[in-house]
Amino acid sequence: MVVLWRVTAEPRRAGFAVSRQIRGAVQRNRARRRLREAYRAMRNAAPTNASLVLIRRPAARRQPFGALTGEMHEALAAIPGPRS
Repeated sequence: MVVLWRVTAEPRRAGFAVSRQIRGAVQRNRARRRLREAYRAMRNAAPTNASLVLIRRPAARRQPFGALTGEMHEALAAIPGPRS
C-alpha cells in the first residue's frame, strides 16, 4: 500500500486508487471497496487536516482484511499531524 498525503487547511479527505495490474473491473472494484472499508475502520489514525490518496498494489489482493487494516493503521499513523 502506498499513501500520498498533503497537509491542508480543510478537513481530512481521502481518495482511493487501485493498480490496473489487477485485471478485470470486478476485481479492481472489489479491491477498491476493501480499501475504502479498511480506511473507514482506521480513519482516526490519520491527521485531521490532510488530503490522502491511498493506492493499493496488486500483490496485496489476497491479503486478509485484518492484515489490510493493520497495514493501513501503520501507514496512517506514520503521517505527522494532529489526530481526532
